[in-house]
Amino acid sequence: MKRIITAAVLATLGASAYAQNSVTLYGVIDEGFNFTNNVGGKKVYEMADGFVQGSRWGLKGSEDLGGGLKAVFQLENGFNLNNGALRQGSREFGRQAYVGLASDKFGTVTLGRQYDSMVDYVAQTTANGNWAGYLFSHPYDNDNTDNSFRVDNTVKYASPSFAGLQFGGTYSFSNATNFAANRQYSFGGQYANGGLLVAAAYLQANNPGAGSGGAISSTGDSNFPAALLRILGAGVNYTFGPATVGFAYTNSYMKQPTGTEYVSGSILPAVGTLSSLRFQNFELNGKYQISPALFVGAMYTYTRASFNATSGSAHPNYQQVGLMADYNLSKRTDVYVQGGYQHVGGGKTGTALDLAYVPGADDASSNRSQLVTRVALRHKF
Repeated sequence: MKRIITAAVLATLGASAYAQNSVTLYGVIDEGFNFTNNVGGKKVYEMADGFVQGSRWGLKGSEDLGGGLKAVFQLENGFNLNNGALRQGSREFGRQAYVGLASDKFGTVTLGRQYDSMVDYVAQTTANGNWAGYLFSHPYDNDNTDNSFRVDNTVKYASPSFAGLQFGGTYSFSNATNFAANRQYSFGGQYANGGLLVAAAYLQANNPGAGSGGAISSTGDSNFPAALLRILGAGVNYTFGPATVGFAYTNSYMKQPTGTEYVSGSILPAVGTLSSLRFQNFELNGKYQISPALFVGAMYTYTRASFNATSGSAHPNYQQVGLMADYNLSKRTDVYVQGGYQHVGGGKTGTALDLAYVPGADDASSNRSQLVTRVALRHKF
């Protein structure tokens, strides 16, 4: 009898300990058909994945350490559904890879490859960072609100909520003898109360894209390799009934940029040196939940660029409109249609920046306008 009682107690304790730990397998598959009216002067019909959400699978979990403290981790892989290839520079866990400690009272500290504060706080006030995805990003995703890059070698802190106020920040090591070369730091915060959300953030990176071992890697990450990258932004969303409206402003500055991974044409002037490039983005967005299964959304962005080179300066502007409808077939499966149109006006730089390029298009247009439409199926597990 004693043996039976002992075995029962041990089994109960084991079950209790197991219940305090968790590991979750999850994923998203987003696949569809795109039509682009002008890519280098030609129409393009293509299958493309990962627009509203990048196709992924991942593992996340926690272990209760007692006293309101737990160990946490997340490993997230990004992949191309059309050919099975790895995304994010062919990394096994290119989307996220971190481990850390989370406290109910003091907040969470995590270590590894993670998102910066612009993504954590400001992106949620934009259409692309909230409900619409890649196609609605600001030109060249210049402010990283659509996660063009993650930050490696990163220590991140996220506070608990204090009556709706949260804040946090990141610091990413260069992992090099030159301590400041290709390092990154960011900080931000948000306030949420009822239907109101207000958020702001700042990011600075020294020599982003300088090599593969620093904070912002040259392997599948850096959107604008440069001597210096600074991004600041703020946004507000307000939800009333079935409707949500939002406004976001971001300002991205690159000192001595050497290129961009988005288009095949050079952003460097034909004569002279590009000393700086700045994008100021003004976005209005709205979403209306027609029924529990159906929503429609719209976005308008005006972007003013400042192109400063030894050969002269120019100020092109980009106007972009996006429309979307999404219908849920079930709790985990939906279909959606999207359209994105961009027109470039203002002064000409004499570079690829003068050509329209809707984020997600196969390449830049041959002129100053471009249209991309998409119909897709998304499944979550």
